[in-house]
Amino acid sequence: MPRNASTILKLIALPLLFFSVFFLVPLGVVLVSSLLDKSSAQPSLINYISILADGYHWEVILTTFRLGLSTTAICLLLAYPLAWYLVRIVRSSAWRRLCIIILILPLFTSNIVRSFGWMVMLGRTGMVNDILRSLGLIERPVRFIGTELGILIGLVYILLPFAVLSIGTALSRMDKSLERASQDLGATSGQTFFHVTLPLSLPGVASGAIMVFALAVSAYVTPALLSGGKVTVLSMLIYQQYSTVFNFNYGGALSIVLLALTLTLVGIANHLGRVRGER
Repeated sequence: MPRNASTILKLIALPLLFFSVFFLVPLGVVLVSSLLDKSSAQPSLINYISILADGYHWEVILTTFRLGLSTTAICLLLAYPLAWYLVRIVRSSAWRRLCIIILILPLFTSNIVRSFGWMVMLGRTGMVNDILRSLGLIERPVRFIGTELGILIGLVYILLPFAVLSIGTALSRMDKSLERASQDLGATSGQTFFHVTLPLSLPGVASGAIMVFALAVSAYVTPALLSGGKVTVLSMLIYQQYSTVFNFNYGGALSIVLLALTLTLVGIANHLGRVRGER
């Protein structure tokens, strides 16, 4: 074996071993468990049939992915202007670093703590309702806790930094000479943005969208706390099967369904983006 090939193999051996032990093996265990009938311990598709034939599960699945898609869309709409401000408008490196620190600082705090904070702020006597009343926008408190809106607010707050950092990285690596060339050829600022800047930043937008969507549909703490027991998502059902019902086979099937649906939607999005890029 050539020395270069041997060196490369040694370098990737440890990451491959780590990936296999801590991802592929647990995933395989969950998959095998999902294909076993709890009562007979025999191979069976009964768990998947029960999930797909139950209207309640489909309602939970739709709720989960509706929240995931809504969170992704809102995060992207908020993240692009924030990333643009940090990369293109801020001139002071010290101020930019401070803004980035403020942006990522919540990531060092537990999701549980942040979710409890939102429970206080979104309560009937919380800060959000107080502000809305003081502005004359509402006459009586709005119920956020126990609604999809409350969960959506919490998820957007927690996942927004991932989208901002991803889009900001794409914008910072962009060749600005292409934008100057577009303007030199007579394009307006708006035309340059929509025909040059935005298409070139789409890889950052896509990676940010994938991260936010994957984290949103698999989130447990935020939906569990902000739902008030009135909204159920797939991660909550999975947790119940493992910790309360102790039906590991059914919980494994729910996990595989969540993973399969997530990968399917991400794959469709990647395919559509590739087709659009080829055009």
